[in-house]
Amino acid sequence: MTSPPPIAGPYRTDLRARSAYAEGAGIYRIVPAAVAMPAGVDDLVALIRWAGGSRSPLVLRGAGSAMGGGNVGDGTIVDLAGLRERPIAIDAARRTARADAAVTLEELNRQARLDCLRLPPDPSSARWATLGGIVSTNAAGARSVRYGSVRRWVQAVELVTADGDRLRLARGRAPDPVPAVERFRRDAEPALRSAADAIRAAFPRTRKNSSGYALDAWLASGDLLDLVIGAEGTLGVVTAVEWRLDRIPAERVALRVALPSMDRFAEAVEVILARRPSALELLDRSFLDLVADRLPADAAGAAAGAEAILLVDLEGDDAAELAAASTALARALAPLAARVDTATSARDAARLWEIRNAASPILAGLPETRRSLQVIEDGCVPVSRVGEYVRFVRRAAAARGLDVVAFGHAGDGHVHVNLLPELARAGWEGEVAALLDEVTGEIVRLGGTPSGEHGDGRLRAPLLERVYGAGIVSLFRRVKDAFDPHGILNPGVIVPDGGASVARLKTGDGAVPLPPDIAAGLRRIERTGGYATPRLSLAD
Repeated sequence: MTSPPPIAGPYRTDLRARSAYAEGAGIYRIVPAAVAMPAGVDDLVALIRWAGGSRSPLVLRGAGSAMGGGNVGDGTIVDLAGLRERPIAIDAARRTARADAAVTLEELNRQARLDCLRLPPDPSSARWATLGGIVSTNAAGARSVRYGSVRRWVQAVELVTADGDRLRLARGRAPDPVPAVERFRRDAEPALRSAADAIRAAFPRTRKNSSGYALDAWLASGDLLDLVIGAEGTLGVVTAVEWRLDRIPAERVALRVALPSMDRFAEAVEVILARRPSALELLDRSFLDLVADRLPADAAGAAAGAEAILLVDLEGDDAAELAAASTALARALAPLAARVDTATSARDAARLWEIRNAASPILAGLPETRRSLQVIEDGCVPVSRVGEYVRFVRRAAAARGLDVVAFGHAGDGHVHVNLLPELARAGWEGEVAALLDEVTGEIVRLGGTPSGEHGDGRLRAPLLERVYGAGIVSLFRRVKDAFDPHGILNPGVIVPDGGASVARLKTGDGAVPLPPDIAAGLRRIERTGGYATPRLSLAD
């Protein structure tokens, strides 16, 4: 029997503690072997060296809000909430920040706002998502249409390798020659360089991609930093991040565009993108039907008869210029839209966007007979193919008796789809798995990626050979083996381990039983977005 790790922080193997970490956001329920909470980076180093020596897999976890299932697993869950050793440091003159990995995005932006700065990417989980987590998934959000994903804003990371070495990776700087770096240079880099043309040809031509290791970004920059961003903790554990920040624009205006048909979607998006919006969101008819009973009169009027609604934000420092820009954009969209509403104040803009936030509490509050499952929830296709993709998903789901709700980041071609299966219906799990397979094939046909911003986790890892081909997945394995030769960091994430995608679910007849009070506590977290809740509080 393996002895416990020599760490100062808690290490628990009792069922209640393990059960409290059996779920995160997403579809899975997997009771881990143990739970460890390193008290700081020194403790994390000791834990990783113990894991390497005992060949014990570690499942790394921030807030547990990632949807791909990379935050649950059979090994030792590593709760990284203790990685807070230094205060947030903002350099307003240089527009940079340094913060530990357990700091949330909201905390960073709250402090940056004191200097009229922000980190532009804005995942909807910002209240609880940790900086280590958003780097590890290359997260994005509504503003990615203008500001991109977090990759372009990361200047450097500090991490602990699978060997237990501390390493700093910074843009444009050669890293220290620790064993992980030396193995990569020797065992992986020559193969990647030789396959450069194949890599460029295989990677999707989408505006966003958080699937697989970012071999294309590494080829462009030469920085190992670009492999660690989006690696979901499989190549090392991020302990701190150095960021570029941006100035907060002084003014904001918004438009709500009702499209009578998805046939005009690509044309409307092209018109909007020419104005460099800071956000451009899609609300599909399925979304509008879900929220119909909760819409105020003006939003209900806009939704009536629309196949989709686009929400647009424009930002700048000159109120008059923005007002003129919104008027010109509304005029340009008029031939394509059934209705265009504009808001020229921050308060009115927020009112137009209320419709976007209406779905989350409805989806979270569904009765136990019907659950919202994030299975095909992160597909991204070329913008010109979004209408085709949305209609395919609707038809394929309807053919299998599954309801869907679709919304997403229109300007990036990125569509989130929640499945709403009836749990009393026999065989629904098989229909969900078949739909995932069918939709993945369509994403590949359209030149897309199964993950625009949430990462692969263990949900999408088995799909990657279909997306990239066996040759590119073999290169992913080379990268993984170089950084983590014993496979202790998040096994089964990104690099598949043979497990099925739709299995070991948190709901349905096959769900592993948990102590009833802990199961209720995890459900409450899911319903309320309470991912900042310390999970051991459920056990104790």
